[in-house]
Amino acid sequence: MVEVTVRDGNVDQALRALKKKMQREGIYREMKMRKHYEKPSERRVRETAESARRARKMARKHNND
Repeated sequence: MVEVTVRDGNVDQALRALKKKMQREGIYREMKMRKHYEKPSERRVRETAESARRARKMARKHNND
């Protein structure tokens, strides 16, 4: 659960912090994906593509060190 405290009545700053936390945790992406039904075959393809993308990113990170 995402929680943000409002300090000194500064709601704008708390809202910015909330949006940043939601973005970091992938809540926006999940809401967008749940908006429409995704067939199991499409889900499998997407997940394998995401996995490959993460693997390439980690390989790049380890190669640069």
